[in-house]
Amino acid sequence: MASSPARIFAELNAVRPPDQARPVMGTAVVVGGSVAGLLAARVLSDFAESVVIIDRDDLHATGARPGVPQGTQLHALLPGGFLQLEQLFPGFRDEAVQRGAIEAPPASRRNYLDGRMKVVVPDDADSLAGTRPFLEGLIRRRVLRLPNVKTVAARATGLVFDAAAATGVQVDVDGVPGIENADLVVDAMGRASRLSDWLAQAGWERPATRRMTVNLNYATAMFRRREANPEPALVLALHSPRVSSDVAGAAYFAVEGDRWMAMMAGYGDNRPGRTAEDFVRRMREQFPPEFGAVAGNELLGDVQTYHHADSRRRDFRALTRFPARLVSVGDAVASFNPVYGQGITAATLHAACLSTYLRSKPDLSEPAREFFALQEVVVDAAWSTSTSADLALPHVHGPYPRAYRLRSWVSGQIVAATVTDVAVARRFNKVVSMREHPNSLVTPGVILGALRANRRAR
Repeated sequence: MASSPARIFAELNAVRPPDQARPVMGTAVVVGGSVAGLLAARVLSDFAESVVIIDRDDLHATGARPGVPQGTQLHALLPGGFLQLEQLFPGFRDEAVQRGAIEAPPASRRNYLDGRMKVVVPDDADSLAGTRPFLEGLIRRRVLRLPNVKTVAARATGLVFDAAAATGVQVDVDGVPGIENADLVVDAMGRASRLSDWLAQAGWERPATRRMTVNLNYATAMFRRREANPEPALVLALHSPRVSSDVAGAAYFAVEGDRWMAMMAGYGDNRPGRTAEDFVRRMREQFPPEFGAVAGNELLGDVQTYHHADSRRRDFRALTRFPARLVSVGDAVASFNPVYGQGITAATLHAACLSTYLRSKPDLSEPAREFFALQEVVVDAAWSTSTSADLALPHVHGPYPRAYRLRSWVSGQIVAATVTDVAVARRFNKVVSMREHPNSLVTPGVILGALRANRRAR
């Protein structure tokens, strides 16, 4: 009997690296040194004799990578992703804190909805706060220390196929063409992945792409932080469309280097916080007092802005013809509205899918349909969480799922109850942090609990 999505999700969250490496292939090639690519390489190091990561950036350099245009923006490492990283890299937490990351247990986090602070869930999982270059650097150092992992600074220009499988990656190294032969190729090229074009050029099917236009505008600023162990260390304040028409929300984290990293977001034509003056003014006037306190510190550098046009997903599982020895991970498969902070955590779960698939000793001469079936559970979970919230935005016009109005009403009741009810908030937090499947949130017990909590609050 097939497992339910909730059970598969729970099993993926519990996946740990094998106790003993048992190579099932010679060489695996990962195209893209993103977080998703690095995590795929970490998993592959347990199952391949050698792993090659191809990226145009120098992966041995430190700091922000040119290939990550959104790297200057605030990124969230949700508790689900934090737990996965600790499983992949034992001691990750201790190393991160030693290098300057800030731990954020439940008591040091605050979450506001339309100006009302949500209840604290005391037994919730810890979070970890740091900038994207810092967190990615921690992962990259761990991966590149693995003895069977190497990098190639090159531009990937295509794939090599035999009759039924991908057998290598075409590369350009400073104008010199070459080929990296592979027993398995992993596409980790991000939102702009060219895999669909390469498949079509070679006569394979092109995966269908779904898009939901969100037109999100981000602005991120850094402020000096004087407190070594700040309380709170992480604060999020969201505005529903009925409360605010121009700013969707704001957040700030304590990050490495004695800094506060603050973010503000708006949709459509609204671009709050584009200038330092507007950013500081809104922090002081439109959000709880903690935001004004942070904005009272010294501003470090310029405000960095970013535009995210749409959420998108490529449906590889639906393909009837697909080459063997080829998979895709991370944003190359699905990328979501970043305001929900799912990206890095989804990448860790894609790595868990890859580990589970390879642990089953698959026949690599056949298309990796078992992998894509596992991955679809993760993508569906993240997609349903983010897009159901996006559909409530006035500028988003579908496509609407069946029974959308009923689903929206139920979701609204549950979200409202997270302000006052610990039990509902506990389950909600597990879902949005990708530790549980969204199906666990829409059970009769949770819905009734939410209705009772909202009745008491009224």
